[in-house]
Amino acid sequence: MSFALSIMNDDAPDPKFAALDWLSTMVAVVRVDGECVFANEAFENVLGLSRRSVRRSNVFDWFADAQWLRETVEGVARNAYASSRLDAQLRLGGRAHEDVLQVHVLVSQMEQRHRGESAFDEVLVELVENTQATRQDREERTLDQVQATKELTRNLAHEIKNPLGGIRGAAQLLAMELDAPELTEYTQVIIHEVDRLQSLVDRLLAPHRRAANVGDVNVHEICERVRAVIQAEHPRGLLIDRDYDTSLPDFRGDREQLIQAVLNIVQNAAQACAARIAAGDARIMLRTRVARQVTIGKQRWRLALELHVEDNGPGIPAGIQDRIFYPLVSGRDGGTGLGLTLSQSIVQQHQGMIDVESEPGRTSFRITLPLP
Repeated sequence: MSFALSIMNDDAPDPKFAALDWLSTMVAVVRVDGECVFANEAFENVLGLSRRSVRRSNVFDWFADAQWLRETVEGVARNAYASSRLDAQLRLGGRAHEDVLQVHVLVSQMEQRHRGESAFDEVLVELVENTQATRQDREERTLDQVQATKELTRNLAHEIKNPLGGIRGAAQLLAMELDAPELTEYTQVIIHEVDRLQSLVDRLLAPHRRAANVGDVNVHEICERVRAVIQAEHPRGLLIDRDYDTSLPDFRGDREQLIQAVLNIVQNAAQACAARIAAGDARIMLRTRVARQVTIGKQRWRLALELHVEDNGPGIPAGIQDRIFYPLVSGRDGGTGLGLTLSQSIVQQHQGMIDVESEPGRTSFRITLPLP
């Protein structure tokens, strides 16, 4: 989680720092002695205190070991260096509180208050929760990898598609020239396998061929449509629970494509729970929530919706968890490894992202889509 502090002379927010309240990270400006003059809402919410209480305190008091931070702030303020980073522990809820948050601190210079002076009156302090920074880095790497894989897959599919037509035509002509039935069987095998490969290639190219049909979309209508399909396929042994946030607004998107994206994920969950379905205790949860100040890739959105698909199956094998959205990667026998790839591609076309957490007994896919 990121934080910033800002200088103010009274309790009324300074208009030039008003935009900082839209950030999910804590942003602030502090004086050299640690006095906090402005704290945005994120800073207030993380500490669990009112903004007035935060601003009347000394920033250094909120850290378990503030000596390095104190030296860093002084060094940046006297222009020894323009910015500096360090790791620290932020106390939550009060000076004597035992709960701490592991954060990465970035201290940067602000504008000089008096022309010609080399020292700075205040500095900008940003705090990023270590786990969040790691997650953002992972999401950015995943987006880059998926984009590169998508381009490779599309180019490869086009290269494969052209020869398949020639092979099939040649096999049909050969079948017409053969008199022995046992030899004709071989040509039918060729034709059958070419058709199977053609179908596979068509599925790889599907997201790039179909023009988007954009309209108003309700995420709960999508969930109910998918739920009806899966429940019809598995009428016994599988319970599909729902936990919806009905305050979520409609958004613009391709309804049919999004249904396919969610259906692929829920079908994967149901197939992973095959043993539990046979035992009669399989469970899939569809949960929707609103998220604020979300970063998807390198773009920040004020509002987003989150759709969680959680199952109680055996989990994704550890060896493929980092590659689960790659084409032709599957965790079960007989799987094509295309369902999740297509889902990720569709969601990315809607400027969203899919990520996953998995362990034995619990797998949770999270679809994040920006809201207007």
